Amino acid sequence: MYHPTSPPQAASSQSILQPSSIPGRLRLPVTSSLPNLRRDHKTDSDGRPMGSQPGSPGLTNAPSPVSLQNHIYTAFLERRTADVALHVRGSWHAIYKLHRVVLIQAGFFQSLFTSGFAESKIKLTSHRLGPDVVDIVVEDPNITRAAFEICIAHLYGGGPELFVSPTLVPTTKQPLTSIFPVDVGSESSFLSGCPADRHPATPRFLLSLLATAVFLSITPIATQAMSSILNTIGPYTVIRYLNFALGRGIGEPDYGEPDAAVGLEEVAEVLEDERDSILEADESTTHTPRASITTNPLEKLKDSTLEADMSQLSVEKEDPSEGDSSFSSAASTSHFEPEHFFYGVVSDKIGEAAACWLARWGTDMLQYELQLTGRDMADIGGSTQATGSRRRALTVPGGSHGTPFVRTNSMKKQIIPVIWRRGGLTARWVRGLLSSDMFFVAGEKERYDTARRVVELRRADGVLDGEEMEYDILFAKGIYYANMGLDELISISRDVSSATGRPYVPLTVLQSAHWGQSVLRHTITSRSSSTSSPPASPEPSPQSKELGVSVTGAELASALDQPSTKPIHATVQSDALYYPVPVDSSQRIGDNTGIEGASLDHLFEGGSSTTKTSDGATVSAPCSEVNFFGIEQNARAATQCAGIKSDKARWSSYPPFRFSVEFWDVEALKEKSRLHSRTVWYAGSLWNVYVQVVRKKGIQLGVYLHRQSYVDPIPPSSTAVVPGLPTSNPPTPAGTIRREPSQFTGVPLQQTISSPSVQYPTLSRSATPHTAPPTPAMSSSLPSSYYPSLPSSSSTSITSIPATAPPVSPSQPYRDPRPAVSAYFTIACAGSTGSSLTRFSSAPDVFSVSQSWGWKSSSLRTAENSELDGDGIPRDSVAAGREVSLRATVMLGII
Repeated sequence: MYHPTSPPQAASSQSILQPSSIPGRLRLPVTSSLPNLRRDHKTDSDGRPMGSQPGSPGLTNAPSPVSLQNHIYTAFLERRTADVALHVRGSWHAIYKLHRVVLIQAGFFQSLFTSGFAESKIKLTSHRLGPDVVDIVVEDPNITRAAFEICIAHLYGGGPELFVSPTLVPTTKQPLTSIFPVDVGSESSFLSGCPADRHPATPRFLLSLLATAVFLSITPIATQAMSSILNTIGPYTVIRYLNFALGRGIGEPDYGEPDAAVGLEEVAEVLEDERDSILEADESTTHTPRASITTNPLEKLKDSTLEADMSQLSVEKEDPSEGDSSFSSAASTSHFEPEHFFYGVVSDKIGEAAACWLARWGTDMLQYELQLTGRDMADIGGSTQATGSRRRALTVPGGSHGTPFVRTNSMKKQIIPVIWRRGGLTARWVRGLLSSDMFFVAGEKERYDTARRVVELRRADGVLDGEEMEYDILFAKGIYYANMGLDELISISRDVSSATGRPYVPLTVLQSAHWGQSVLRHTITSRSSSTSSPPASPEPSPQSKELGVSVTGAELASALDQPSTKPIHATVQSDALYYPVPVDSSQRIGDNTGIEGASLDHLFEGGSSTTKTSDGATVSAPCSEVNFFGIEQNARAATQCAGIKSDKARWSSYPPFRFSVEFWDVEALKEKSRLHSRTVWYAGSLWNVYVQVVRKKGIQLGVYLHRQSYVDPIPPSSTAVVPGLPTSNPPTPAGTIRREPSQFTGVPLQQTISSPSVQYPTLSRSATPHTAPPTPAMSSSLPSSYYPSLPSSSSTSITSIPATAPPVSPSQPYRDPRPAVSAYFTIACAGSTGSSLTRFSSAPDVFSVSQSWGWKSSSLRTAENSELDGDGIPRDSVAAGREVSLRATVMLGII
């Protein structure tokens, strides 16, 4: 018997993607069962088979390749003239009567029947004995009957077309899909419109199809399934896909999902009992030659060339590299600990896309979940206030490993996927996501508030010791309190969980953060006073503007080994966190370009996210479950930093300032006009981000970090246009408390980084001089709904798009009077639907007052296929929806 390997479970339920050429459905490429006949069959100009003689009745009446394929496919459907019977035992138990010459198109069967195994040596002495029987034990529960049958039918050149529900396909105009959130009772809408002769390609089925195609080594199906999965990540699929990437399988069946492939219900002789005869339908009951595959045939391969050819077929089964405390402790939601099946880089690629989606939409999804449990974003407060009586939500559908959905009777009844509550993300992933540098949240205080709400939401279902360990790490190390004001630190020190009666953050952590920010302030202000005279050179070097707060790994190692001899580092603790100073680079995470139509080799080689440095070098950056598929918090303990001896690697004991920005209707920007974010204060300077559209060589979007002048006015910030919203304040993104505007100045000076063939973002590194080009029109740029005294209508009353909100000046505890500072930064821009992320990092650069640094890229557009006017601006000037925006997270540090 052959023992394949596998993955176990996940969560969600519905259907999926379609290629652009076939709306609403997915057609797998047809593979001829007789490729040589099909390839070599040619005709003369008069239509006769090439080489035939006029009047030759034998050749003239020869069957065409199409009729021959139809003949063999009919034999497959009717289980006739088979020379091999596959006795499959896995999540289903059945006999398939098939043909070797067809099966060997798949890499698995080619090695099985042609590589010297017993199955390739069995010879029939008489057809009366029936086909050879080969036992295949499928240990992988992700390989289902329907997926297996469609893979086999594909080898015969047939099988049903796959229907992918367009309701689960996110688009640039509807990034959360067209049906989110679904009303209760409308679950069937996920498969609505599926023709009776097509197979519903649900999320679970696509995962199974991928697992089966990888196991059988059928490249076209594997790449199409992979492409479909990556293009259908949304609120109803993300947890199921993430769990699959983590080795937890495909989950429970989706609503209305058939067991057998549509139209292929009769190709399997389903066995209900082990004692059933394998050949019940055969006329003869004589002994049939039979072979058992008891080990993986790939393990027996001795030929090195063959091993190399088959290496992509191996499916590695292993335990997760890190235990998940919440998964085993939540006994109420699982009946047993399932076996984990991992698909290597295939799993990692899906994990990347799911992680990117959660980083972009996590705060939005939390708001939905809080509302459906009778709370809102400001409701879960901490402190000593009791949470009060809460209604317990109902969950549908059942099944301990499917994606649960929340039902409430409050307001509209809707189906909201459980993401943050138990049954969605594990506690480890809650910690990893909330502490991630890529997590979209306004600022560090908002990050803390979001973490507190999530933790209390989960504690409402009980306090679990395993989860509490993760929360302790989250509140102690995942949030940078050093970038908060003293008032905020005092407020946090008073917050006490109503579920545990304990504070969220240890007082020592807050005291250490306050000490750190005080030391940084002293360093900046004392340095400023000693260097207040004008510099001799108009172009100061980065080194001359550094504060001297960064160290190398060697210096840390020395301080840890001999602290008494290094007074400046005498207080270094081995577990103290240090933060890397980046180098110039760009990286794509969750990129799905070039997958469809790729070979299995290419698919398996694409597991590492590629990083491009400023000198054009390509560095492989592995993204796996260990580092949360590339979005983990970028911080290391001092002992880890000390182990990195490179002189180029520098570290800072001060955490970077993390904040997020959002831009709406970017495509409507005129060339060289700018749209600004809110303005923030950090380390004595004002900062903001602006975007700029360039249309000279195709449409590119520039994103720039800008050091705002204290003298110039704060610029208005981008805001969403919400028709009829009766509020006098700009709308606030889900999960945030406030939003502030931002300012510009400067024009880019370029240093390009080439883009590889996989459609890496074309980008240009840019700095800006001190002159300010014209800004977009800012008067009359707010919708009438922002002014209660103005009437609102169904159409938004604005005179220009993009819209901007009134400027808000942030609190400024102190100022850095230096004309130039040395700062590093990273800007991570989420894709339009959220399943990918482009991260740009900059080594320390000199930021003079009113100077900017940033990039131009063709990968940052928020709209596609728009009809443009002569100036390259979309003709459709209607404001996009609130969810259609460019979101970016920024990390900023000074050295």
